[in-house]
Amino acid sequence: METAEDSVLFKVKNGIALVTINRPDRGNALDNAARAGIRAAWTEVEANPAIDVAIITATGDRHFCTGADVGRLNRERAKGNIENERKAGPGGWSSRHYGVKKPVVCAVNGLANGAGLHFAVDADIILGTKNAAFMDTHVNIGQVGALENIGLAKRLPLGTALRITLMGKKFRLSAERAYQLGMLDELYETREEMMKAAFEIAAIIQQNSPTAMRLSKQAIWQSLEMSYEKALDQGWQLICDQREHPDAIEGVVAFKEKRPPEWQR
Repeated sequence: METAEDSVLFKVKNGIALVTINRPDRGNALDNAARAGIRAAWTEVEANPAIDVAIITATGDRHFCTGADVGRLNRERAKGNIENERKAGPGGWSSRHYGVKKPVVCAVNGLANGAGLHFAVDADIILGTKNAAFMDTHVNIGQVGALENIGLAKRLPLGTALRITLMGKKFRLSAERAYQLGMLDELYETREEMMKAAFEIAAIIQQNSPTAMRLSKQAIWQSLEMSYEKALDQGWQLICDQREHPDAIEGVVAFKEKRPPEWQR
């Protein structure tokens, strides 16, 4: 039987956490062991002060994550109770589900389907290989496409999000089209090129003030749920909060002294 450690690989080097979904023989599909591994990874990313930024990706070139492992999911759900699921609420996969405030880069290699879409739509920066694709098959198996699909509607034109949702397995959003529509921020020929870029981006990100990035990320994500005026008010409060932080002083002093800043972590 697979363990959480087998299903999701986790390692940290130089302040960058790499989270890798590792079930290539199952299309990197998700079961309870993977859920436990994901939960442990995101919890560590947020709690460990030695981690500045995280990258989420998957093993192999064909599949990023094909969603729930339907066969195992049905067996696992049979042991549970729908009312318990209803009370538990949404979530359980992405960095946002676990309240990760640090920057997250998603590197999509191959097909992202169903629940696998969570990792992309909830990341801060999304990279992809040219064989990446996005699909949702909830309606094909009599399930509601809602959570990941709401995330798609935040990232894509509404018509494209609905097309993915309603056409199911008969429609795949290609990497090239996703890049044209802004779903993918960068596109690469190979997984190796993509991962090299992911670490380069992460290394650049971690040179900045952790608190400033955390509050900047909060301002942008929260703005999606607010009116423009309310979002500006909230953003201004976060700006004022940061001005009282030592990093706000250190950043200016370091700039004047032409040296790298020493941020609080």
